[in-house]
Amino acid sequence: MAARIEHLVTSGTFELDGGSWDVDNNVWIVGDDSEAVVIDAAHDADAIAEALGGRRLVAIVCTHAHNDHVDAAPALADRTGAPILLHPDDLPLWKLTHPERRPDGELADGQVIRVAGTELTVLHTPGHAPGAVCLYAPGLDTVFTGDTLFHGGPGATGRSFSHFPTIIDSIRDRLLTLPPATVVRTGHGDATTVGAEAPALADWIARGH
Repeated sequence: MAARIEHLVTSGTFELDGGSWDVDNNVWIVGDDSEAVVIDAAHDADAIAEALGGRRLVAIVCTHAHNDHVDAAPALADRTGAPILLHPDDLPLWKLTHPERRPDGELADGQVIRVAGTELTVLHTPGHAPGAVCLYAPGLDTVFTGDTLFHGGPGATGRSFSHFPTIIDSIRDRLLTLPPATVVRTGHGDATTVGAEAPALADWIARGH
C-alpha cells in the first residue's frame, strides 16, 4: 500500500523569551496502514496516538525544538516506543522544554528516513531555529517545512536563536530549488507550493523580516 499524508491540528501555547502565545499546530503523519512517521508531536499525545491507531510508529521527527512542536514528543515516545529525532543544533531549545529528557537520535542533512516505501530526505534549513530541518518526500511531491517556509513567507526570526539572513539562505538554496509543483506543508496554517512562493523572495528580502 502506498504511503499517504494525514493531517491533524492540535492547539496549545508557544513560549519563548518570556512570552506566551496561543497557537494551532499542524501535525503530519506519513505512512500506510501498518507503519507511520509523525512530524512534530505538538500539544496532544493522546490525539496523535488516536490518529495513529494500531500502526507501528517508526519515528517522531522534530522539524525544530520550539516547545509547541515538541511538547508532546516524550509522552508519544513513551506510549509507542518510537525514537524522537532532532537536529543537534536545536538541543539548547529542546532543553528549555525537556531539561530531563534528551532526544533519542540525531537528524543530519541528507539523512533519509524510510516509511511505507517512501523516502523523507532531511534538509537542514537553519534560520527560524539553528537546527531547523525540512523533510522532502519527492515520491509524494511534498516538502514538510515546519516553521521555515509558510504560505506567504519565511518563518519568524525576531526571537532568540533565530536569524533572518540565514532563513532566507535556507529557503532560497534548499527549498525554492525544489520542483515548483512541490506542495509545502507547513507547521502552522495553510499549505502552499514552491512555485507559488518563489516569486516573492525578493520582496521578503526587501522587507527584511
